[in-house]
Amino acid sequence: MNKINYIRFDWAIKKLLRDKANFGILEGFIEVFLKKKGCKIIEILESESNQKFDDDKFNRVDIKAKDADGEIFIVEIQLTRYVNYMERVLFGAAKAVTEQLNDGDDYGKIKKIYSISIVYYDFGIGKDYLYVGETKFVGVHCNDELLISEKEELTLFEKEQDKAKNKDRKFKYERHNAGNIMPTYYLIRVNSFDDTIKTAMDEWMEFLKNSEIKSDTKVPGLVEAKEVMKFDRMTKEEQDTYIRHLDAVANEKEAILTAKIEGKIEGREEGKAEGIAQRNKEIATEMKNNGISVEVISVVMKLPVEEVKKLLNQ
Repeated sequence: MNKINYIRFDWAIKKLLRDKANFGILEGFIEVFLKKKGCKIIEILESESNQKFDDDKFNRVDIKAKDADGEIFIVEIQLTRYVNYMERVLFGAAKAVTEQLNDGDDYGKIKKIYSISIVYYDFGIGKDYLYVGETKFVGVHCNDELLISEKEELTLFEKEQDKAKNKDRKFKYERHNAGNIMPTYYLIRVNSFDDTIKTAMDEWMEFLKNSEIKSDTKVPGLVEAKEVMKFDRMTKEEQDTYIRHLDAVANEKEAILTAKIEGKIEGREEGKAEGIAQRNKEIATEMKNNGISVEVISVVMKLPVEEVKKLLNQ
């Protein structure tokens, strides 16, 4: 059986996943990685960050979506190294928070932000392929986590009034972690996936890393992607653009690899030179301590007298 050629996720998120008909793929992705079942994307949001970097062929390939509860999901793919990447992730989440409000709006309108970064290079030091960062408020002395009511702003009298108005339904004021409203960060390190497939998340990682989907997959999002993201489904123009994108990514990786190799060679040469200089210094110092003159050391080591003096710090 011929292997099915699926398009890369970084390309799909740029094009296909902005189509409402394909929201199921993004919803499945969110369900698997965020363990957030029942998420229904209702629209793709545009922001300054989306528009500003729209022409960037490698970086800031992101999508900003809102679900039925108003919560916002930022999915950003990073293909190549970026200085201060975590600071940029923080800025993106902070900007998504501020973009929710207009001047004069109440802060209560702010909804939860989920920042999801899919990194395609060796970022950070760690064994896992998925890392999650959350804000927690922990007592300095008691080490307890701060909890708040979902209607913390109401007085006791107002709560009783609220109950009276809604006496026909069960009413409770749930408590949750104070940090729940703060952004949650998901960092997916694609290169750290070892190609071992045991879970639904592993299947998604296989797709992110190798653009492969099991023929009998039942994983949310991948079921839809299996049909939608076939290379053969694209128009000739889309295929040509996609191939050019692959070439650009490959060339960029080649340039980075070349730079790494050249850097290692240069580093080895510098290390070799430093090692020789250190050894020469040790030999010259030992000879000097044995009463041998600088001139004789110069002849024996076949070095200029001035260089020997430098080795001896004279």
